[in-house]
Amino acid sequence: MKDFNGKVVYITGGSQGMGLAAAKLFAAKGASVAVFARRKEVLGQALEKISACCQGPGQKFSFFVMDVSKQDEVNSVMQQAVAAIGVPDVLINCVGRARPGYFRDISYAQFDETIKIDLYGSWNTCSFLVPLMKAKGGYIVNVSSMCGFIGVFGYTDYCAAKFGVIGFSEALRSEMKQYGITVSVLCPPDTDTPGFVEENKTKPPETVAVSASSSIMQPEAVAAAMLKGMEKGGFMIIPNADGKFTWIMKRLFPWLVDMVTDSQIKGVQKKAQSAK
Repeated sequence: MKDFNGKVVYITGGSQGMGLAAAKLFAAKGASVAVFARRKEVLGQALEKISACCQGPGQKFSFFVMDVSKQDEVNSVMQQAVAAIGVPDVLINCVGRARPGYFRDISYAQFDETIKIDLYGSWNTCSFLVPLMKAKGGYIVNVSSMCGFIGVFGYTDYCAAKFGVIGFSEALRSEMKQYGITVSVLCPPDTDTPGFVEENKTKPPETVAVSASSSIMQPEAVAAAMLKGMEKGGFMIIPNADGKFTWIMKRLFPWLVDMVTDSQIKGVQKKAQSAK
């Protein structure tokens, strides 16, 4: 998809971070945009920023309060959105939540919530909208993470969900080709968003060490890379060079990636033992 002018774009998690940055870009390219999130006040603030990027009188901008983890709520709200702004040409599933910690400290309740937000969320929106999108084709981007193709210390529940997003997206892509619907998965690295700030509050020291060498992207750069990736239509959209290098190394030399990360982890653990 190379031209977004006149298209209808739905973005879950569109009230802040990467979702908001993407919404502004789509609006600047002439699309009508609907954003979905749980907090009405934040959505209202986001809509003002999105509307400010308007390029013409035919564009529409709307927000809807919705929890993607609840299928009945998704079905009801999406029905309202379709009635208000139309069937989407583009669906961006950008909701995500991570609370890193040691596996022993992650409760079943947290695991269940993470899976429902980060994996069920994409399933729920697609299950309602895909049947409607089949009539005219379109584009779906499910946002995963670099944690979707490399298991990272401290992210057991999050990696489970994000690995699942990639598998779900790959299978869905194969099924949707006959209907003219392209499916891609976005795998950003650490990105400077409000969610990332929250992640840093609970990261084990081993996780901090593993991620220390990774570059942090701005949400605007990730959103721009996503649109560029959509223009090419490839499956994996990895926004930066570090991420692409890690993806290639993990596929071709997984033992080397493990060796490097194991060394970083052991270094932190050795220091902790020495300090006791």
